[in-house]
Amino acid sequence: MKLTVNLGEHSYPIYIENHISEHTASYIKEVFQGKKIMIVSDDSVYPLYGERILSSLNKDFDCYHFILPHGEETKNFNNLPRIYKALLDARFTRSDLLIALGGGVIGDLAGFAAATFLRGIKYVQIPTSLLAQVDSSVGGKVAVDLPEGKNLAGAFYQPSLVLIDPLVLDTLPERYIHDGMGEVIKYGCIKDAALFEQLENAGSFSALKPILPDIIYRCVDIKRMIVEEDQFDTGNRMLLNFGHTLAHAIEQHYNYKRESHGEAVSIGMYQLTRIAEEHGLSAPGTASRIKSLLIAYGLPYQCTLPLSELTKAIVLDKKNLNDHLNIILLHNVGDSYIYPATTAFFTENDRII
Repeated sequence: MKLTVNLGEHSYPIYIENHISEHTASYIKEVFQGKKIMIVSDDSVYPLYGERILSSLNKDFDCYHFILPHGEETKNFNNLPRIYKALLDARFTRSDLLIALGGGVIGDLAGFAAATFLRGIKYVQIPTSLLAQVDSSVGGKVAVDLPEGKNLAGAFYQPSLVLIDPLVLDTLPERYIHDGMGEVIKYGCIKDAALFEQLENAGSFSALKPILPDIIYRCVDIKRMIVEEDQFDTGNRMLLNFGHTLAHAIEQHYNYKRESHGEAVSIGMYQLTRIAEEHGLSAPGTASRIKSLLIAYGLPYQCTLPLSELTKAIVLDKKNLNDHLNIILLHNVGDSYIYPATTAFFTENDRII
């Protein structure tokens, strides 16, 4: 299956296919005519898939690799110079290519390195987590975390190619399948009531596995349409942030060591919808449907924190402009909208979430 993100000179293809990672070189050659390739990965993913990718590439390219520790803590500003040094030591130029092989952390970090090294070199996303396959590898948002908050230093920088192999998910720990399902559920919430209902009817990830490439395709296609309409996140692309204002605050509060991103998004989606229902901003029963689906896919819906505890992080969120927040709410499942608010939306609704 192939999709194309149509962004003029920054357009790029996305391929979703079982076993595609074994044929990486043939797809790379469609978008890259240079010689050197640097694979940036982590110490969990590279031992599983690094040699497979290299065996495909080595016949046609001079290949290098740079391995970082796994985990959200890796996505910090201090790791950028390490990637730059690896590229400089290999004498990379602007005609060379970087491959981000890993989940969302590696994709964001390596993508930001590609965007800023020599003012920008080509890069390819090969996402190996469900969350990265359905969301973060597409759309060109690259970033690192700062101590004050998530993704506070970043850029919009589109990849040249995205290769998605659903079979690599077979080696993911169960928690990170759940993590990715948080983002899959998000797409049903914001744009696709039929997808949400399909997830309800399946009731578990194992029941979805036979149709997983189709599920990934539907999520990526929704993101493609939104990104084409709003590349720089000033309009409807904000809908992709459903649950994220609270999620980023939860992640930062626990120093990225407790809830994963998808888990935090799940909490954010349910809790925001619960508040919205109380104010007549979402249809009655919407929060209950979300909660039931989160439970079915092993995701949390609460974190037992006072909402007021998270306000400091919300104030620093990059989506907070002069105390004006665009919060994403649902009229109903599959029908999302942008709700202009201030941080008072959270302080006035203080409760244990």
